[in-house]
Amino acid sequence: MVTMHASHGMISAMSEMTNQQLAATFRLIADLLEIKGEVVYKILAYRKAADSLDSLGQSIHTVWKEGRLTQVDGVGKAIAEKIDELLSTGKLGFLERLSVEVPPSLVDILKVPDVGPKKVALFWKQLGITNLAELEAAARAGKLRGLPGMGEKSESRIIAGIEALARRSTRIPIGRAWPFAQELLAFLGDIPAVQAVGLGGSLRRMRATVGDLDILAAADDSTEVVAAFVGRPDVARVLGQGETKASVEFEHGIQAQLWVHPPAHWGTALQYATGSKDHNVRLRELALKQGLSLSEHALTRSDGSEIFCDNEPAVYAALGIPWIPPELREDRGEVQAALAGKLPRLIEVRDIQAELHAHTTWSDGKLTIYELGRAAAARGLKTLAISDHTHSLGVVRGMTPDDMRRQRVEIQEAQSRLGDSIHLLQGVEVEILADGSLDYPDEVLAELDIVTASLHSSLRQPRDKITERLLNAIRNPHVDVIGHPTGRLLPDREGADLDMDAVLAGARESGVSLEINSHPARLDLEDVYARRAVEMGIRLAINTDAHNQSDLELLHFGVATARRGWVEPKHVLNTWAPEVLLTWLKARGKKTERVG
Repeated sequence: MVTMHASHGMISAMSEMTNQQLAATFRLIADLLEIKGEVVYKILAYRKAADSLDSLGQSIHTVWKEGRLTQVDGVGKAIAEKIDELLSTGKLGFLERLSVEVPPSLVDILKVPDVGPKKVALFWKQLGITNLAELEAAARAGKLRGLPGMGEKSESRIIAGIEALARRSTRIPIGRAWPFAQELLAFLGDIPAVQAVGLGGSLRRMRATVGDLDILAAADDSTEVVAAFVGRPDVARVLGQGETKASVEFEHGIQAQLWVHPPAHWGTALQYATGSKDHNVRLRELALKQGLSLSEHALTRSDGSEIFCDNEPAVYAALGIPWIPPELREDRGEVQAALAGKLPRLIEVRDIQAELHAHTTWSDGKLTIYELGRAAAARGLKTLAISDHTHSLGVVRGMTPDDMRRQRVEIQEAQSRLGDSIHLLQGVEVEILADGSLDYPDEVLAELDIVTASLHSSLRQPRDKITERLLNAIRNPHVDVIGHPTGRLLPDREGADLDMDAVLAGARESGVSLEINSHPARLDLEDVYARRAVEMGIRLAINTDAHNQSDLELLHFGVATARRGWVEPKHVLNTWAPEVLLTWLKARGKKTERVG
């Protein structure tokens, strides 16, 4: 089979191509076709197929074997045939022929700011430039300024863009982007001319990683707002500046764009900037059916008159549908659901009553049991499971079974001090060992109120081996929750190569819950699998994996991931009152009684 190397788009052998690798293949094709100058509809078709594969909540191999490729959104007969060829032979003749016509390394040049396909084609055809290094060398040698439409300034911008590209990763983890975006919003909100500020783009849709930051402001006079934005002391470079918009790079490498709109246009501007692109296409199609055209400025009637919307719900109301939460706007059926009156009642932070995965000084946490219980109660939580690591996890000091029994005494003492403010449960995060066994024997696990089993090590095992390893934990009658299922760490460590179809089927059969870990370095389970899980009737848990008091504040990231997966409160263990949660745990064979 095949995999795509991101740097050059070349194909090499591997055991089995994933959904994401297939998506990367089709994005490469789209980029090469765009550089070649192919017609737009072909390019868009490949991009649509790539997006659908990325968001598909089951393995494409399963869909392929069942003969359902054309049922995937954006996959028509021609693209289905290419998927079949890739999965059957590990090769794609079309891409091989295209790669002869257009060097795949040209795709890297598209990453340079303000360099589009036409310029890439110009550099290639006029100067024989095929990669970033050659482009940089040509720019520094002054060879670009003589090309059509190029001058010294554009040459300098390309050099600066290449330098910026070298300083920044392609995607920014949401845990890094979110707090800085909040700082920018607060800064802009303090400007007297500003009547409203907001986020757009993938950050407002709460994707796990984002590109640049999209910031919107509403003001009658944009001059003061733009000047203040580009004049911040932490701005390293102004990438572009106009009357109503600006683009900058900050000293830490994050880039941000600001758009200033009149207050009367705020609703349409915010909707447009939020995206996604495919969601916006759906709305424009809906508008056209009603004799309207939708832009970032207004809804325009066929006679040219305009409908201005100063708030976002008004945009959706004008189209005859309820407001769609930003997290759903990925063209995954949300517009159709809105038309049918079947949008989900998405989970909110206020629905969460329990934290079921938290660490104390008994392993690698910073708080004692009492301190953590007091902090959780102060946040309004009704149940807290103490879930320290077991002893085989080498990177932390974990508990032996004897430690666990001594810990129980301290939990009882903490419960007495805390009274009825919160219910403490004794849990554990038991390590799933490399051979598939658990770190504690069953008779020890049976003593606990709640058991979370997690992968932390040997994550690069072959798919069949690590999947079976996780399934062993899922099938264990004493395991209640699978913590951060893939073990990924954003942005540096990919998760285990799991057969998610098998994992989901196993969880449904056993009744085990799958965790959405709220830490922004994890956000694991991914949203597409969270949605698939609830469709299959699998219970989810949303936990912070807290190691200190501030970690409890990360809950909103996990809730956002759940919302992206169409998750409702009824699907989540943490929304249950203590007595309901205890009943569920008892039914799973635990001895669970209230501690204290």
